[in-house]
Amino acid sequence: MIRPYCYIIILILFDNKYITIIIDNQTLNKAIHAQHCNPSKLILHSDQGVQFTSLEFTRFCSSLGISQSMSRAGTPYDNAPMERYYNTLKAEEVYQHRYDTIEELDQAINDFAYVWYNQIRPHSYNNHLTPLEKRLK
Repeated sequence: MIRPYCYIIILILFDNKYITIIIDNQTLNKAIHAQHCNPSKLILHSDQGVQFTSLEFTRFCSSLGISQSMSRAGTPYDNAPMERYYNTLKAEEVYQHRYDTIEELDQAINDFAYVWYNQIRPHSYNNHLTPLEKRLK
């Protein structure tokens, strides 16, 4: 079994589209550029995990003009869209399989997010359309 691994997920709340997994500052920067968005208009909502509150990460966000918003301790409903995504990811993918390498886990999560979650799985939030269908509508 592999060691615990940290993932940060980005969702676009308009259509509940999964964007990327962030493992570090460089990946966050890459995701911003791939979406052609102005980082000063972004709000990065997260819990109070050390990966979000570290001096390096908060300075990085500040340097790009990204506003950070954090859930209060013990209040996961502050971050309901992400909580819903994580619950779906765990229930429909992670708890259903065993991953022996980090590469297997990365591949499974990417397949789940980019294919299943965005293109195949309907979302009640989108009137039972997939995020892709909602975006194209």
